[in-house]
Amino acid sequence: MSSQEIPEENLPSAQDTAHGAVTVAVADDPFADPGLPPHKPRIQDIDERAARRSERAVAFMFTLSMLATVGFIASYVIFPVDKIVYIWPFGRVSALNFALGLTLGAALFFIGAGAVHWARTLMSDVEIADERHPIQASPETKAKVMSDFAAGAAESGMGRRKLIRNTMFGALSLVPLSGLMLLRDMGPLPERKLRTTMWAKGLQLINMNTHEPLRPEDVAVGSLTFAMPEGLSEHDHNFQVEIAKAALMIVRIQPEDIKDKRELEWSHDGIVAFSKICTHVGCPISLYEQQTHHVLCPCHQSTFDLSDGARVIFGPAGHALPQLRIGVNDKGFLEALGDFDEPVGPAFWERG
Repeated sequence: MSSQEIPEENLPSAQDTAHGAVTVAVADDPFADPGLPPHKPRIQDIDERAARRSERAVAFMFTLSMLATVGFIASYVIFPVDKIVYIWPFGRVSALNFALGLTLGAALFFIGAGAVHWARTLMSDVEIADERHPIQASPETKAKVMSDFAAGAAESGMGRRKLIRNTMFGALSLVPLSGLMLLRDMGPLPERKLRTTMWAKGLQLINMNTHEPLRPEDVAVGSLTFAMPEGLSEHDHNFQVEIAKAALMIVRIQPEDIKDKRELEWSHDGIVAFSKICTHVGCPISLYEQQTHHVLCPCHQSTFDLSDGARVIFGPAGHALPQLRIGVNDKGFLEALGDFDEPVGPAFWERG
């Protein structure tokens, strides 16, 4: 069908110069480009008071985002990890998880809502038709892009509307702090819990097999005995935590065979007490060789000489086993004369 046969009402109309809409007649296409609808100004475009209200609304949402981020950080401090609360309709939930999800969700939501409200009420909403162009941009196109970017920046009011700009920067700056708080989930802060054990002056040494206090005569030369502090029971809720630090191994060596002077001073009649926890990765030591007085960790074969301050003579362990100073009380039972002189188990980053 030729263009002469197209009814006049279907022919393309002229260019809409007011809005930039262009209709192009194509010889073999009977349908005209409808163009763009005429632009209708918003109230914010013609009333500065309305624009100010929108500006305050956007700033208010960015401020709420900042407050929610602060609430997210505060939740880590306020709510214990094991606190359970009832919240309708969710039922019994973790107070910490609920608070973290609520505050972080609010922080992200208000940033998004503020940005959307800013774009819909204050940024330019004029639609512009642009022709398709080759993938490789020409210098003219690059210049146009930069020009459009500058125009968009000017229309956004970033420089003129400082309240929005400052509150947006504040919200975007605080939200990443939420990610830093997630580092807490790597584990609780050790504080001084890794440096001390239950052992204290006057606590008796309790045989872990018989659960009876140990007397010097109960420890024979060449034997290996395991002990725990008086007052610690296998039924205690924190038994595993405490025994993991306080587990003790006791051997009796002829005093003349003890090479380390301090070890001899901290012993009682050749009975020496060392931590049972390997200083490599914390495995319990349980293999003892009577003739050499060596103990072997079964996990990675770290070997310690109990006659020479429990120093490392083989394997990956980094330092000697800590020794517990012991004596005998007025009832004739072995007792501790204090805690270990250094932290037990593997080294850790803040150990001095």
